[in-house]
Amino acid sequence: MTQRFLPYGRQALDEQDIEAVAEVLRGDWLTTGPTVDAFETAFAAACGAGHAIACSNGTTALHLALAALDVGPGDVCIVPAVTFMATANAARYCGADVVFADVDPETGLMTPETLDVALQVARLRGPVKAVLPVHLAGQCEDVAAMASLAHAAGAVLVEDACHAVGTRHEGEPVGACRHAVSACFSFHPVKTIAAGEGGAITTNDADMAERLRRLRSHGIERDPDRMQRQEGEPWWHEMVELGWNYRLSDIQAALALSQLKRLDHFAARRQELAGLYDTAFEAMAPRVQPLARTPDCEPCLHLYPVRIDFDAAGKDRTEVMEALRAQGIGSQVHYIPVPDQPYYLDLYGRQELPGAQRYYARTLSLPLFVGMEDGDPLRVADALKAALGG
Repeated sequence: MTQRFLPYGRQALDEQDIEAVAEVLRGDWLTTGPTVDAFETAFAAACGAGHAIACSNGTTALHLALAALDVGPGDVCIVPAVTFMATANAARYCGADVVFADVDPETGLMTPETLDVALQVARLRGPVKAVLPVHLAGQCEDVAAMASLAHAAGAVLVEDACHAVGTRHEGEPVGACRHAVSACFSFHPVKTIAAGEGGAITTNDADMAERLRRLRSHGIERDPDRMQRQEGEPWWHEMVELGWNYRLSDIQAALALSQLKRLDHFAARRQELAGLYDTAFEAMAPRVQPLARTPDCEPCLHLYPVRIDFDAAGKDRTEVMEALRAQGIGSQVHYIPVPDQPYYLDLYGRQELPGAQRYYARTLSLPLFVGMEDGDPLRVADALKAALGG
């Protein structure tokens, strides 16, 4: 019997999710309506934050977060070399320069030490406005130490938490913003909760939250108390700054809100599956190893990357991925170091970031999603063992 195909990630939807979306479709508001407000309230509570601002995806969340800080030309933002390119692109959308920090080759995460080196480089280019630690695969770095370094440099921390919905760090949910001015999330289908496409920013700064809401909707102000003209026409509104159409629809918010109700279940199941993988790979060390774990973090892993010694196996990564696919198992590489992308090579030239190169050379993301069965991690591990030559 042919075994079912296991993609590296996929959504987990049920009839309650479908009914939640259908209820919005039967109602009056498809966008800019009450379901977005309800989701924002629930998501802020889930993260332990004062405010949550929903938007169209994780990339626009990052862009809005930096725009609300007035990041612009002449400023510098620091981004880890291993991330999805949106983290760096958000700074470029604002006109800022990017300095790439190296990462720990065993976790793929920026560290206080690599941040310190990047800060020294950044100071030669201009004022550092923001540091963007990335919770790669759902795992947190030493955020407190990086916040201290950032503040000493006159910068703030903006967490790229797009992988980390459901992760807890230092006993609090990611997004509580204990050390950061804001945290940015994604609700892409392969993330912990899905909205189809969607994103959010959490913050404890009420003024920043208000500005984020304005910026996501063309910079339009509708509160009469904050308008320049006070004549009281019911239709009147004012565009007080340049913004964008980065809104989340009520259709998407309904799905996200329904999914959020099962966040604890999703997180627990992902942790169970990760534990089964960890056990399955014990016998394959050191040729295959899970990512090294960081302290004070209870990760809800979005991805399950492993470190593979391809040279020792005498196989290249493409051969291994093709062998896995032949056995019904999908895999992916997260990520090509962003400074190696042609756009950034043309902008800044080749950079020596040995940690990022070491991480990239060995990483492979294996299937991890809530709908997997208990036997699937062992099936994947056995297939990987065979693909590497036994």
